[in-house]
Amino acid sequence: MRAIQITEFGGPEVLTPVEIPEPVAGPGELLVEVSRAGVNYADTHQAEDSYLSRSALPLVPGGEVVGRASDGRRVVGLTGGGGGYAEWAVLPTATAWEVPDTVDDLSALSMVIQGATAWVLLRRSVHMARGDSVVVHAAAGGVGTIAVQLAKAWGAGRVIATASSKEKRDLALELGADVAVDAGVDDMKSALIEANGGKRVDVVLEMTGGRVTDDSLKALAPFGRLAFYGMASRELPSPIQPANLMSHSTTIAGMWLAHVFRLPGDVMRTALEELFGLVTEGRLRVIPGGEYPLSEARRAHEDMRARRTTGKLVLDPTR
Repeated sequence: MRAIQITEFGGPEVLTPVEIPEPVAGPGELLVEVSRAGVNYADTHQAEDSYLSRSALPLVPGGEVVGRASDGRRVVGLTGGGGGYAEWAVLPTATAWEVPDTVDDLSALSMVIQGATAWVLLRRSVHMARGDSVVVHAAAGGVGTIAVQLAKAWGAGRVIATASSKEKRDLALELGADVAVDAGVDDMKSALIEANGGKRVDVVLEMTGGRVTDDSLKALAPFGRLAFYGMASRELPSPIQPANLMSHSTTIAGMWLAHVFRLPGDVMRTALEELFGLVTEGRLRVIPGGEYPLSEARRAHEDMRARRTTGKLVLDPTR
């Protein structure tokens, strides 16, 4: 079968189209003919072996696929470590969910990682309350576009989006953000406070790192919450001092979606059922970020890392 394989860690240049044998499903697994594979920031970290979980070579990257299982069901799921950038993939049955006919492939893929991430961040990491001011960094990205819409739908008092271009900021406003801030401003703290009518903000969803994290923390109101779920800039924020947290009663949360499966109850199923319902009702809009042939996975990673994309990126294994 056609696949993308990594034989050495590095940047997008290590993504190589190859022909390899089809995978074989074992006990507790499903073999899926992939109709679309999702592309995520986590995949770029996996390619350079800088992700939270380490990878072994050779590796077929890709953590999410949608397609038709060998038993005929249409499913979306998480591969559990790679294998998604291919014509066929194996999913653990515990991380595969049936897709309603009312939800297309793009929307299904958008919900299983980006949608669930936004849901968990708002529901569990920051415990967003009605009336909270919510900052969504990278608001034109896969998680950001959904987080803006969910925060608005769930009663945020003010949704403040940040993005790197006018087009991306306009998109965030179209999706429901009350104000959009240039991600490249020199003083993000002041920009966020100004965007919130001169008041410090209650909630920040942050995946950039470095100065953006530092300034966002400084912009939080007493009992403000920041949830950190990525580091796209590859820049570390300043060390956190406990005294600084106490001075504003600040809460900082880290979130990695993999840990959701350790929680009691089927949190992912709960999240996906609500998200699929919102998509079906037309209350949650998925932004296409670009569909690339499987053979051009390298270009997809290049575009994502260069911030040339918005919304959800997918690979088409038939090309």
